[in-house]
Amino acid sequence: MSVIADLTVSSESFLLPEALSAAPEVVVELQPVVAHADDGDVPYFWVRHGDRAHTEAAIRDDPTVEDVVLLDETDRGASYRARWTEDAAGAVRAYLQTGSTILEATGRADSWQLRMRFDDDEALAAFHGFLRAESVAFELEQLYHPDGPVDEDRRGLTALEHETLTEAFERGYYEVPRRVSMTDLADEMGTSQQTLSKRFRRAHAALIESGLSLSSDPRSIDGDRSSEG
Repeated sequence: MSVIADLTVSSESFLLPEALSAAPEVVVELQPVVAHADDGDVPYFWVRHGDRAHTEAAIRDDPTVEDVVLLDETDRGASYRARWTEDAAGAVRAYLQTGSTILEATGRADSWQLRMRFDDDEALAAFHGFLRAESVAFELEQLYHPDGPVDEDRRGLTALEHETLTEAFERGYYEVPRRVSMTDLADEMGTSQQTLSKRFRRAHAALIESGLSLSSDPRSIDGDRSSEG
């Protein structure tokens, strides 16, 4: 049975550490990707930046990526494609070696928050073993099987969904009229509006199923709840 893990590692232990340090206002989001040990591609990543020129220069100078290609740009940020390099840190090597899937990854100046899928408990154990071998410190925030209960205390919500709904409620997103828009809320939470919208739909479906004792699977909303967003 597959396993989903939410964990945090330092920025030095993953991707773009120098870029994130040089531009601490930057938030980086990786798109979901399945690893292959002989594949150095990072298909896409989204960068929410302040100063575009400074941020892009920092990314291109970072030793953990190469062949950086600017794909799209908006007022809020830009999307890129690149390749890992041999300087990519320990968590990257562990991820590549175990063939796991990055479902969601958000990087800031001091840390990366990762959501990863492993084929089974043995693959997860192998990943942890690689982290230990690389002396990578990490914080495991949540671990669950996607086909089983997520967290009874959260009424079926994942930790990220619980955090998102709590923040939205406290900021007045559910008030009439709203005190904060989804766009502003996404900016404050360091994610894209599209990702936040998907997260809302999955979380709302989970709450409805739990509250009404329905048998439908909330993961059918925009696909698997453990996927990106």
